[in-house]
Formats: sequence, C-alpha cells, structure tokens
Amino acid sequence: MAGQLHITSELSEYVQRMSLREDEILRSLREKTATLPTGGAMQVMAEEGQLLTLLARLTGARTVLEVGTFTGYSTLCLARAVAPGGRVITCDITERWLHLGVPYWRRAGVLDRIDTRIGDASDTLATLLLDEGPGSVDLVFIDADKPGYSKYYEASLPLLRDNGLIVVDNTLFLGRVADPAARDADTEAVREFNALLREDRRVDVSLLPMADGITLVRKKGPAEPPC
Repeated sequence: MAGQLHITSELSEYVQRMSLREDEILRSLREKTATLPTGGAMQVMAEEGQLLTLLARLTGARTVLEVGTFTGYSTLCLARAVAPGGRVITCDITERWLHLGVPYWRRAGVLDRIDTRIGDASDTLATLLLDEGPGSVDLVFIDADKPGYSKYYEASLPLLRDNGLIVVDNTLFLGRVADPAARDADTEAVREFNALLREDRRVDVSLLPMADGITLVRKKGPAEPPC
C-alpha cells in the first residue's frame, strides 16, 4: 500500500459526499459561526463533529467533558451522542460566543444535557475532581488555548475512567509543528504536548492526520503493561 494520501479538494468533497450526515441544525450553527471574525479557523470541521459523535457512542459515554466551547458546535455533536441520562460538561473562559449555540442546542432537544461552566479550565477541572471524583468522566474533548493543553490533559486524566478516551484537536496545528522555523508560543506548546503524549505510558496514543490533527488517547487500566 502507498503512504498517506494527499487530500485534494476533489477528494475532500468526495469524502463529504460519501460520509457526512450533517443535518440542518448543525449546518446552520456552523454557517453562523463561520460569519464570526475567527469563526472559520476556530470551529471544528463538520467531519470532526461527526467523528466525535461516533466516538462518544462507541465508548457508551454518559459523562463527557469538553474543554473549550466556542459557539457549541462540538458540544451539540457530543450532547446528541451521550447515553440516556448522560450529560456534557463544557467549559470556556468566556460567555462571549455561548449565546450563539444555545438556541441550536434547544432546537436539537439537548439543552438539558449540557452543563456549561465559565472560568479558567484548570479551576473547573479541579472543582470537578473534588465534586465528581476520580474516574467520573467517560470521554474528554480538548480544543482550547494551546499553551494550556498539557495542563488540561494532566487535569483531565484523573477524571477519566480506565479505558476512557481523550480526544485532542489541532495537534498538527496548521502543519507548523513540522516546521523548524515556527517558534511562536502556540506551535511550541503543541509540539511539547505531542512529545509529552509520545512518552506517556499511562495511555495508548494515535495522532490522526485528519482536519488540523486529531489525537486519540486511551487511558490504560492499572493491570495493563506500561508499553
């Protein structure tokens, strides 16, 4: 077999035609978000949202933790996927964009499944650990400020149950991680985070060359070998 495919615009369009099932509510929220000054760059791709839905259903997630809400597109994808009686705890540093997503959450009938926390994510995760306890979360999605990735990951891991899943967005960061000349703080932070995961024997890791880079992290159980 050949190596990694080069994704042309034609191939990308084919993938969308063959697999994407974005409905009118999701599409409307994505199009609304795209009108914001940074909307196109900050929101997840529709294909990634669909992957999040699939992963949440595969893991049977009842409690999902999301670090970084923005307008709530990924929040909606995850809230639709949680098991009956489940919830998505989504946290963001600001309420600035939250009002855009709430009407769409309501239209989709999942507003009561979403628990929004505003404030520094590190504080939110520490509070959750105290209130909910270790192993209380089934799936974590991290898509926030890049310099915070390593600390959000470390704070999320105790919250995650054994065999639970962490999904991290933007781990290829526009391809800049492979460019030695890219020395900005965000790129360096993503590089450091990727290196941290590479050596972390507490987890299984796979970095997918999809979208802007998506890393899947499975937390090992205590009886599993550290390899």
